[in-house]
Amino acid sequence: MSWGYGYRQYETVAERKAKAANRLEKLRKANPLVAPILITGRTIARTWWAKSWNDNLESYADFSNRIDRGKSYLKSDMVLDLAIDEGLVNAQVLGSGSKLYHVIVSIDKLPEKKWHQIVEECGRQISSTAELAAGVFPKEFGARFLDQRNGLFPSPQEIHFSCTCPDWAYMCKHVAAVLYGIGARFDEDPLLFFRLRGIPYEGLLKESVESNIAQLLANADNTSPRILTDIDIEGIFGL
Repeated sequence: MSWGYGYRQYETVAERKAKAANRLEKLRKANPLVAPILITGRTIARTWWAKSWNDNLESYADFSNRIDRGKSYLKSDMVLDLAIDEGLVNAQVLGSGSKLYHVIVSIDKLPEKKWHQIVEECGRQISSTAELAAGVFPKEFGARFLDQRNGLFPSPQEIHFSCTCPDWAYMCKHVAAVLYGIGARFDEDPLLFFRLRGIPYEGLLKESVESNIAQLLANADNTSPRILTDIDIEGIFGL
């Protein structure tokens, strides 16, 4: 990249991708476990739940004027590493020069009330539980994800972020790219959403199945309690 009249000259997407690929190769030599976000095609997300994550970010007034800055960065493969852990995302994003910036996004844990609502909803249908066990979000979860008041997605107040770049903006383009990158990562492994929100996945399955069975027994006027053990859950779903 060259400079003209004190400003950086425009880089094409192809130039950005080439620069990112070169920087990624060097990064992998130092750390073979880096996990970049590589977008193929024109869309950032493919599955309905990943698209919903991105749509939800764009719907928030606090984010709407800033979040769009991250799309071109993500599509240019500038997010060279993104790791999701419980309530925490660590990422490395290549800047417009050649410097890497460290982005941290922390997400508040899902409130207990919402946790019980998920268990209740999953327990209504054994098919939903089976889909979860297969690593697919049931379509019935659509309304629950998208409800901004009582949904599963974090509100702006539950999302906290920082970046090592010198940009003074509330949300820099590196943070915006990472927020979109989280949705792209959900495409690859939807169960990462549970980890990010601090939801014990195996516990959700167990409680959902038990709730479902309890309802079946109640409908059959059979009051005999039945609690599945961890071994039973493993046998049913192969966990």
